[in-house]
Amino acid sequence: MTISMYQASVPAFIRSLNNLASILEKAAAHAQARKIDDSVLLNSRLYLDMFPLVRQVQIATDTARSGAGRLAGVEFPAYEDKEATFQDLALRIRNTITYLESLQPAQIDGSEDKTISWQSRSSTKSMQGLPYLMNHLLPNIHFHVTTAYGILRHNGVEIGKKDFLGP
Repeated sequence: MTISMYQASVPAFIRSLNNLASILEKAAAHAQARKIDDSVLLNSRLYLDMFPLVRQVQIATDTARSGAGRLAGVEFPAYEDKEATFQDLALRIRNTITYLESLQPAQIDGSEDKTISWQSRSSTKSMQGLPYLMNHLLPNIHFHVTTAYGILRHNGVEIGKKDFLGP
């Protein structure tokens, strides 16, 4: 049995983002129940030189959206990074999932050997499609979702492995 580039990307991205949305819902409920301003959790970090929660969510959605768009060879929406509440982050995730759901398998399948180029903070990078997916996109999405989970867990939000993995 073979697995397609679409099957290995879009459904995995959507699952991670849906699980992240559920974790953020629990964080919002936690903050409300304890009368904690959203900004306290949204600006929390695991360490001083790491990005805060809000940026972790932005990067996870950016990576999923831009990565899938590049694999499909289509334009992808750009979002302003101005989320200030859990509701704002939930909307960003929903919009990203809606975009991902608009992509068809035929757009992404066959992109294993396609050269993917993108601009990082410091340089232009290029990879073939399969290594781009397996060695760049998936690890980056999982890193930022995991870090968001860690920030919230560290701040007392009652979440566990089942929340991270989802249903």
